[in-house]
Amino acid sequence: MTSPENSPPPDSANDQGLTRAITAARVAAETRGNDLVVLDLRKLTPVFDYFVIATGTSRRQIHAMADEIELVLKQQFGDLARGSEGYEEGRWIVLDYGDVVVHLLDAEARDFWDLEGLWSDARRVALPDSIPQREIAQMTAGEAGEQLPASPE
Repeated sequence: MTSPENSPPPDSANDQGLTRAITAARVAAETRGNDLVVLDLRKLTPVFDYFVIATGTSRRQIHAMADEIELVLKQQFGDLARGSEGYEEGRWIVLDYGDVVVHLLDAEARDFWDLEGLWSDARRVALPDSIPQREIAQMTAGEAGEQLPASPE
Protein backbone atom coordinates (compact mmCIF):
# COMPACT_ATOMS: atom_id res chain seq x y z
CA MET A 1 0.00 0.00 0.00
CA THR A 2 1.28 3.47 -0.85
CA SER A 3 1.36 5.99 1.98
CA PRO A 4 -0.09 9.48 1.35
CA GLU A 5 3.44 10.90 1.73
CA ASN A 6 4.61 8.84 -1.26
CA SER A 7 1.47 9.00 -3.35
CA PRO A 8 1.82 10.22 -6.90
CA PRO A 9 0.98 13.88 -7.43
CA PRO A 10 -2.53 14.65 -8.64
CA ASP A 11 -3.21 15.46 -12.25
CA SER A 12 -2.91 19.22 -11.90
CA ALA A 13 -4.48 19.81 -15.32
CA ASN A 14 -7.78 18.52 -13.92
CA ASP A 15 -7.50 19.83 -10.36
CA GLN A 16 -8.95 23.32 -9.95
CA GLY A 17 -8.45 23.14 -6.17
CA LEU A 18 -4.74 22.49 -6.56
CA THR A 19 -4.44 25.39 -9.00
CA ARG A 20 -6.13 27.71 -6.51
CA ALA A 21 -4.01 26.39 -3.62
CA ILE A 22 -0.78 26.98 -5.57
CA THR A 23 -2.05 30.45 -6.53
CA ALA A 24 -2.75 31.26 -2.86
CA ALA A 25 0.76 30.05 -1.93
CA ARG A 26 2.28 32.19 -4.70
CA VAL A 27 0.40 35.27 -3.47
CA ALA A 28 1.47 34.57 0.13
CA ALA A 29 5.10 34.38 -1.06
CA GLU A 30 4.73 37.61 -3.03
CA THR A 31 3.45 39.33 0.11
CA ARG A 32 6.47 38.08 2.07
CA GLY A 33 4.93 34.97 3.60
CA ASN A 34 7.42 32.45 4.97
CA ASP A 35 7.63 28.67 5.34
CA LEU A 36 4.98 28.01 2.70
CA VAL A 37 3.38 24.59 2.69
CA VAL A 38 0.56 23.13 0.62
CA LEU A 39 -0.87 19.89 2.02
CA ASP A 40 -2.94 17.48 -0.09
CA LEU A 41 -5.61 16.16 2.28
CA ARG A 42 -7.87 14.44 -0.26
CA LYS A 43 -7.03 10.92 0.95
CA LEU A 44 -7.49 11.87 4.60
CA THR A 45 -10.77 13.80 4.79
CA PRO A 46 -13.82 14.47 2.60
CA VAL A 47 -14.24 17.94 4.13
CA PHE A 48 -11.55 19.80 2.14
CA ASP A 49 -8.83 19.00 -0.37
CA TYR A 50 -5.88 21.31 0.36
CA PHE A 51 -4.40 23.38 3.15
CA VAL A 52 -2.18 26.33 2.33
CA ILE A 53 -0.07 27.31 5.34
CA ALA A 54 2.14 30.40 5.57
CA THR A 55 3.81 32.32 8.37
CA GLY A 56 3.71 36.09 8.64
CA THR A 57 5.94 38.30 10.72
CA SER A 58 3.39 40.84 11.95
CA ARG A 59 -0.35 41.40 12.20
CA ARG A 60 -0.18 43.94 9.39
CA GLN A 61 1.71 41.58 7.11
CA ILE A 62 -0.68 38.68 7.83
CA HIS A 63 -3.59 41.01 6.98
CA ALA A 64 -1.86 42.02 3.74
CA MET A 65 -1.43 38.34 2.77
CA ALA A 66 -5.10 37.60 3.51
CA ASP A 67 -6.35 40.65 1.61
CA GLU A 68 -4.20 39.94 -1.43
CA ILE A 69 -5.11 36.24 -1.54
CA GLU A 70 -8.80 37.15 -1.43
CA LEU A 71 -8.34 39.71 -4.20
CA VAL A 72 -6.35 37.42 -6.52
CA LEU A 73 -8.61 34.39 -6.08
CA LYS A 74 -11.62 36.59 -6.81
CA GLN A 75 -10.00 38.17 -9.89
CA GLN A 76 -8.49 35.00 -11.37
CA PHE A 77 -11.13 32.42 -10.46
CA GLY A 78 -14.22 34.38 -9.42
CA ASP A 79 -13.78 32.62 -6.09
CA LEU A 80 -15.02 34.20 -2.86
CA ALA A 81 -14.13 32.89 0.57
CA ARG A 82 -17.07 31.04 2.11
CA GLY A 83 -15.88 32.20 5.47
CA SER A 84 -12.95 33.68 7.32
CA GLU A 85 -11.86 33.80 10.94
CA GLY A 86 -9.20 35.57 12.95
CA TYR A 87 -8.91 38.80 10.98
CA GLU A 88 -9.51 41.02 14.02
CA GLU A 89 -6.85 39.38 16.18
CA GLY A 90 -4.50 38.76 13.25
CA ARG A 91 -2.40 35.95 14.77
CA TRP A 92 -4.10 33.21 12.73
CA ILE A 93 -6.33 34.08 9.79
CA VAL A 94 -8.28 31.27 8.13
CA LEU A 95 -9.77 31.74 4.66
CA ASP A 96 -12.21 28.96 3.76
CA TYR A 97 -12.76 28.37 0.04
CA GLY A 98 -14.49 25.03 0.53
CA ASP A 99 -11.96 22.67 -1.03
CA VAL A 100 -9.01 24.95 -0.20
CA VAL A 101 -8.41 26.33 3.30
CA VAL A 102 -5.71 28.97 3.74
CA HIS A 103 -4.03 29.34 7.15
CA LEU A 104 -1.95 32.47 7.73
CA LEU A 105 -0.27 32.43 11.14
CA ASP A 106 2.37 34.25 13.12
CA ALA A 107 5.35 32.08 14.14
CA GLU A 108 4.16 31.53 17.70
CA ALA A 109 0.67 30.39 16.64
CA ARG A 110 2.11 28.17 13.92
CA ASP A 111 4.44 26.45 16.38
CA PHE A 112 1.67 26.04 18.95
CA TRP A 113 -1.02 24.63 16.63
CA ASP A 114 1.43 22.59 14.50
CA LEU A 115 -0.95 21.96 11.59
CA GLU A 116 1.73 20.06 9.67
CA GLY A 117 2.13 17.70 12.64
CA LEU A 118 -1.62 17.32 13.10
CA TRP A 119 -1.97 16.41 9.40
CA SER A 120 1.37 14.59 9.17
CA ASP A 121 -0.11 11.86 6.96
CA ALA A 122 -0.90 14.42 4.26
CA ARG A 123 1.22 14.61 1.13
CA ARG A 124 3.18 17.85 0.79
CA VAL A 125 2.66 19.37 -2.63
CA ALA A 126 5.87 20.42 -4.37
CA LEU A 127 5.66 24.13 -5.08
CA PRO A 128 6.84 25.46 -8.43
CA ASP A 129 10.34 26.93 -8.52
CA SER A 130 8.74 30.29 -9.39
CA ILE A 131 7.45 30.55 -5.81
CA PRO A 132 10.27 31.84 -3.59
CA GLN A 133 10.78 29.86 -0.40
CA ARG A 134 11.75 31.96 2.59
CA GLU A 135 12.25 30.56 6.03
CA ILE A 136 12.10 32.73 9.10
CA ALA A 137 15.63 31.66 10.06
CA GLN A 138 16.92 33.22 6.82
CA MET A 139 15.55 36.69 7.57
CA THR A 140 17.24 39.61 9.26
CA ALA A 141 15.97 40.82 12.63
CA GLY A 142 14.11 43.71 10.98
CA GLU A 143 12.30 41.39 8.59
CA ALA A 144 11.39 38.99 11.40
CA GLY A 145 9.36 41.64 13.21
CA GLU A 146 12.00 43.35 15.33
CA GLN A 147 10.17 45.64 17.72
CA LEU A 148 10.42 49.26 16.67
CA PRO A 149 9.38 52.19 18.84
CA ALA A 150 5.70 53.01 18.42
CA SER A 151 5.03 56.09 16.34
CA PRO A 152 2.96 58.84 17.95
CA GLU A 153 -0.59 58.97 16.61
